[in-house]
Amino acid sequence: MFTSSSGVFQTGSPQQQKAEHTGPRDRDQQSAFPQVNMGGAVSAGEDNDDLIDNLKEAYYIRSDLVERAFRAIDRADYYLDEYRDNAYKDLAWRHGKIHLSAPCIYSEVMEALDLHPGLSFLNLGSGTGYLSTMVGLILGPFGVNHGIELHADVIDYAYQKLDCFIKTSDSFDKFEFCEPSFVAGNCLEIPPESRQYDRVYCGAGVQKEHEDYMKTLLKVGGILVMPLEEKLTKITRTGPNSWETKKIISVSFAPLMLPKHSTNRKPKIVPLPKYEVRTLQELARICIRHTLRVTTDGGDSQSRGRGSSFSVGRGLAVAGLHKYGPRFKRRRVHRRHCNALVLATRQVVASSGIGPAPLDGNDSQGGRAEDEEEAGEREVRRQMRGSRRAGRGAGGVVEEEETVEEEDEEEEEEQQQQQQQQQQEEEEEKETGELLRPQPTVNVLRERILGLPLPEPLKMYLLYYREK
Repeated sequence: MFTSSSGVFQTGSPQQQKAEHTGPRDRDQQSAFPQVNMGGAVSAGEDNDDLIDNLKEAYYIRSDLVERAFRAIDRADYYLDEYRDNAYKDLAWRHGKIHLSAPCIYSEVMEALDLHPGLSFLNLGSGTGYLSTMVGLILGPFGVNHGIELHADVIDYAYQKLDCFIKTSDSFDKFEFCEPSFVAGNCLEIPPESRQYDRVYCGAGVQKEHEDYMKTLLKVGGILVMPLEEKLTKITRTGPNSWETKKIISVSFAPLMLPKHSTNRKPKIVPLPKYEVRTLQELARICIRHTLRVTTDGGDSQSRGRGSSFSVGRGLAVAGLHKYGPRFKRRRVHRRHCNALVLATRQVVASSGIGPAPLDGNDSQGGRAEDEEEAGEREVRRQMRGSRRAGRGAGGVVEEEETVEEEDEEEEEEQQQQQQQQQQEEEEEKETGELLRPQPTVNVLRERILGLPLPEPLKMYLLYYREK
């Protein structure tokens, strides 16, 4: 039998774990491989985005495509409801036959696979389908996404989570998705004449005697990632009979379980999922959604969200993939600009010999700090204008003084309007009890499809029958 386990978690003292969890950035400089005990390599996150930020800072996530796939799928959605609180810890999780590897392991696997659209992928020990779904977001509609899992009830669980992602996830309309297909069976019982794949991942420890068997599943130029002899290993097939092997990190995975053969029966054969050619109707749906999506994404090439590094027209905040929407981003940028302006003003005031006004008796600046900063800014502007007037002669003094007064009045009016607007926003936030309330994101692709002059059943087909 083949176990769907993607690894086991080993306990140890924090000092031992810290020594063993050496970051990937330093791996090329070390003679020994860092030991990752299936979790605990990065700090726990408050939510999925926070966890991804921690993985990026630790250099486990290094590419934009992998980051975007991780942010699009909430890891907690693949947990049972009573265990969701543990979803954002960098730990492996198991409940009965259901199992998820630690986020740092999935990060290393996704990076090592070097995925891009149109590839074929085989997941040996697909489990909950979490990894297969993330891979499908990168492969696109013309890739191949297959998985083999030992337990039929785990496959049912995986299809349940997949259906939930397609029908309810806000991220689904942001991607062109390659939907995974799963079959029940043992990965060591695949017939030798089966098709080969561009990318293969095995989620259980592979014994040395099965290494060549795994290599036969790979196309020339393909990549195989698997735990081999306690090390996560990347094998690239460079020719019909040549391979390149690279050890990534030391890990501890549950081993492959051998098939049980009866003496009176022939070995069982596990057929891989069928590769089905898409119908013309499906191709039309993909083409229409792609055209509308490209039109939608065309104007936000400079948009970025927190912790994101995308430059392909799909900023996280604009795309709705981040927990904060455009409003939070604008306010945060505005505050940073104000802080920079205040700092520059203080430097100018200090160099000009203008000292700050005295504080209150209790050394509290209170509401006077802003007034002092604004007064300092106005004084600096007056001095700069005065120097310009001195060079122009006395003829235009009266006229320029009037201009200065008008500009000051306009600035004061603008500041008052900004203060009133800020007070209104703060009052609205206090009413809802939220400090930063993100605006609800608009699914532009959905709105465009609903606005097409088509019958309602066809619109729902284009929407994959998504209700929201």
